[in-house]
Amino acid sequence: MNILKDTSHRPFSIYSKKWIMRQTWRNLYFIHWPVPIEALRAHIPNSLQIDTFNNYAWLGIVAFVMEGIYPRGIPAVSITPKFPEVNLRTYVKYNGKPGVYFLSLDVENWASYKIAKKWYRLPYYPAQISFRNDDQIFHCKSVRKNNNAQIAFRGTLRHSQEVIFANTGTLDHWLTERYCLYSTDSNGTIYCGEIHHGPWPLQKVDIDIEVNTLFSPFNIDLSNKEPISHFSKGVDSLIWNIKKLH
Repeated sequence: MNILKDTSHRPFSIYSKKWIMRQTWRNLYFIHWPVPIEALRAHIPNSLQIDTFNNYAWLGIVAFVMEGIYPRGIPAVSITPKFPEVNLRTYVKYNGKPGVYFLSLDVENWASYKIAKKWYRLPYYPAQISFRNDDQIFHCKSVRKNNNAQIAFRGTLRHSQEVIFANTGTLDHWLTERYCLYSTDSNGTIYCGEIHHGPWPLQKVDIDIEVNTLFSPFNIDLSNKEPISHFSKGVDSLIWNIKKLH
């Protein structure tokens, strides 16, 4: 497997060839809503510019299964069993470079919660998550632990059979083709983690969201707006070590 053989689809060049781990992401649902920039500004570090499409910021829920995490040099042995994850994210730029900024990451896996939270300075939360597949229908349920407000997501998602690769300049491409993440610590220091994978194979989705309180900590209510949704069977990705920017 040579994930680095194709880099032509990336918006910027590979940082270096010194990646530290490979991750296998499977059965991903991308669920996105447009939001006014001012709804997010208070929740994003001032040194990061909020990225926009058609003059809107975008808030996304990504639910998926992490099938394996493989340190470089140990290609066949995952350091964790597979586990589901539910992320809440938006899109930002730093010095013109686009990336992802996570507002929360709900996960059952102990190693991700304890180790990745400190290593990558990401807002992980322990949660009880079920992610069940009935043919083309996925049932996702996530409830954050030790939280009186019961931050939760529950939905049923059905995807089509047709697979597309989004064209550059389209909203589908803008929402999904992201190759770095930004994070911050309690001192306001900005960090960047580089990512590489092939283009996302996408499928259309019909979605029925029964419960969604992931936005509640940020005082954002999108219950009356229909999201834009995508499904992907997944990609293998390379992850670089986090680096301090500012």
